Amino acid sequence: MVGIASADGERHIEYIVSKTVSLRIFEDSEGRFNLSALDTDAHLMVISQFTLYADTRRGRRPGFTEAAPPNVAAKTFEAALSKFRESGLRVETGRFQAHMHVEIHNDGPVTIMLDTADRGL
Repeated sequence: MVGIASADGERHIEYIVSKTVSLRIFEDSEGRFNLSALDTDAHLMVISQFTLYADTRRGRRPGFTEAAPPNVAAKTFEAALSKFRESGLRVETGRFQAHMHVEIHNDGPVTIMLDTADRGL
């Protein structure tokens, strides 16, 4: 799932794509996280999800002011998809801004969040 912030641009895309495809999060033959998506020739499902930017710190209704507006987010998301595809991995996606039913089968107890804000980008 990819959330696009209003301030996201090329350097954010470069970081997220590079980190995603290179992060060693797949087990090797000894059960250690030593393999990346590139090492395993993984297939990627990349879905735009503005609700990742839900701000729930106040009140009872989430705010989405940090999320990019749809016209900006669509262009940024397409640029990210292009970069993911340049990695050589198979990339699947849904339709931007569509109501979709996405079925996920997590294989193991691992969910990792990447955020460009953590890098000060």
